[in-house]
Amino acid sequence: MALDAIAAEGQRMAAIRRVAGQLDVHPEALRTWVKRAEIDAGAAPGRTSDDAQRIAELEREVHNSAFSRFNRLSSADSSDVVPGRSPASTSAWRTHLRTVSAVLTPSF
Repeated sequence: MALDAIAAEGQRMAAIRRVAGQLDVHPEALRTWVKRAEIDAGAAPGRTSDDAQRIAELEREVHNSAFSRFNRLSSADSSDVVPGRSPASTSAWRTHLRTVSAVLTPSF
């Protein structure tokens, strides 16, 4: 409806204001929806909704993976997680992590 009105009238904001009034929504909300529809249709440059969703999923995956790895490395049984590392060096690593976290933790 809004895309048709924009194409028919030629004046983008006037058409958006008119259609927004008919739909009882704020013109800025309708303008955002129209812009998103144009990007998703390939009529305007930008990141599509599908691409944005996939990027967000990948970012969560990387974050969760890094967080999980940190937790495994800082856990008490980290000697089996780090191949080639002796229990003594793993213990030293664990002690280092505790020292660093103690320094970074504010005491009130």
